[in-house]
Amino acid sequence: MTAAGYRAGGSITMRWAALCVVATVLALAGFANAKVVEHDFEVAYVDAAPDCYAKTVIGINGVYPGPTIRAVQGDILKITFHNYIATEGITMHWHGIRQVGSAWADGTAAVAQCPILYGESFTYEFIVDRPGTYFYHGHFGSQRAAGFYGALIVDLPAGKHEPYHYDGEHMIIVNDWWHRPIVTQEQGLEAIPFKFVGDPQSLLLEGRGRYNCSAVPTYTPAAISCNQTDERCAPHVMKVERGKTYRLRLASVASLSSLNFKIEGHKMKVVEADGHNVQPFWTDNLDLYSGETYSVLVSANMPGDNYHLGLNVRGREDHNVPTGLGILNYNNAPVRQPSTPAPKGPAWDDFEASKRQARKYKALKHNPDPTSHALDRHAKVTRTLILLTTQQKLKGHIKWAINNVTYAPLPTPVLAGLVYNISGSYDTAPPPDKMPADYNIYAPPPVTETNKGSGVYQFKTGDVVDVIIQNCGNLQNISENHPWHLHGHDFWILGYGDGKYDPKTSPKTFNLKNPPMRNNVPTFPFAWTAIRFKLDNPGAWPFHCHIEWHVHLGMGVVFAHGIEEVRAKGIPNSVLGCGLTKQLFKLR
Repeated sequence: MTAAGYRAGGSITMRWAALCVVATVLALAGFANAKVVEHDFEVAYVDAAPDCYAKTVIGINGVYPGPTIRAVQGDILKITFHNYIATEGITMHWHGIRQVGSAWADGTAAVAQCPILYGESFTYEFIVDRPGTYFYHGHFGSQRAAGFYGALIVDLPAGKHEPYHYDGEHMIIVNDWWHRPIVTQEQGLEAIPFKFVGDPQSLLLEGRGRYNCSAVPTYTPAAISCNQTDERCAPHVMKVERGKTYRLRLASVASLSSLNFKIEGHKMKVVEADGHNVQPFWTDNLDLYSGETYSVLVSANMPGDNYHLGLNVRGREDHNVPTGLGILNYNNAPVRQPSTPAPKGPAWDDFEASKRQARKYKALKHNPDPTSHALDRHAKVTRTLILLTTQQKLKGHIKWAINNVTYAPLPTPVLAGLVYNISGSYDTAPPPDKMPADYNIYAPPPVTETNKGSGVYQFKTGDVVDVIIQNCGNLQNISENHPWHLHGHDFWILGYGDGKYDPKTSPKTFNLKNPPMRNNVPTFPFAWTAIRFKLDNPGAWPFHCHIEWHVHLGMGVVFAHGIEEVRAKGIPNSVLGCGLTKQLFKLR
């Protein structure tokens, strides 16, 4: 049998083994009424005009953004993807879902699985063990930037209730948008001289925005592609009834930009962050870093009929990127674009406002969700990593690096390489644990040439690890926001600090009383962020900047633990068949 044949279906034994893993986890979690939620998704390029400028995007079942998946805590999702993109492989990552007992289903190319090739089908099966607001997105190349994403909502089981009341809900995915194809953008990033992707042309709310077509030169192909009367770019409308309270779920799939969301004339009460309830607080604007999800409560208590939903760039100079606009519409009144000015949040470079808001997030006391754990402040920290983020060069190509190593994935999935002890599937030398003590974070890297690597930080199950992300300047000595995302685990955010992290004094500022549990966290310019997590979910898990272009340039690492447990349970043949895993089939 060919490797492709194995990948399309996997052996019956292995597929049943995977199901048994999920069923065991389900039983242990105590979700007696769990069900299997199935979807069948066809993936192909489709024509779209998200901001009135026509281009091809990656659609699912012919639509963009992809369909919203809804399940109940404890359900098993069984999602089959059919790849009809003739020139590209695909994978799907379930952002914020920990994949307890199903590390192979994390959807990360070169870490969890081989890409799903053209003409192939692949089924993800996993338990959704925690309620909250999540999303799914492609995790191969830069396909998220091409529109390959959708919302994933996990509700509480019947009889359980959130610690807050609302009458209805809405979901809005926000992102930044470019007109050039992702292959052109990727080529520029890999070119000598380096060609950055530049500012986005638009900001989208639920896949809709508005580009100023009059800015396109007349009688050019681009002008023909831009039509502001196209219904596909009509603003997103959030309908409400006066006197009711709504849960607005928000998720950022931005490829570059930190974003700020604002509802004209309305305050928002923040109640959920990355699937965890937080101590509620009020705000009139909300920072959203790429990869983050939130729930806010909005009371429909204003007298008018239509109000702006506004989205602006934060953290980097926007060079007049237009405000992304939607409409909050009351009582089914005629939908009209408000005549008032577009709402604006803090200035793009008001980092102090960002830090103040970031520090407002605290874990909710007496959280009703038993899977959202409070920090054990007395737990022994078994290892501390200090990860220095630098921009350097590799043979003339600009890269991002962690402790002077730019991550370069190999063709063999890391998980399979570890499970089957495949020599050459990853670098066996461990990456550095910390930066040089005398490193000057306020200057460009003293050594501009970085190293390429695919090493893995390996731990023991049960380890408690602190990770310090130290942000410094790039080659131009400009420091920017970097939103970091951890797969397979959630972590506690211990704190943020300006300047250089000091191992002796900085830990004294940690919040060990009520740190929020998250799976995404920002780092601020010339500053550090500290997180803590417990290694309690065996597998191989990426930890990376969620800016699409930065992870493409090597800004990430891989954590692994409990491989012997994964080996004992097995992984399906369907995730194999590429790189050195081909030799596994030759032996059978």
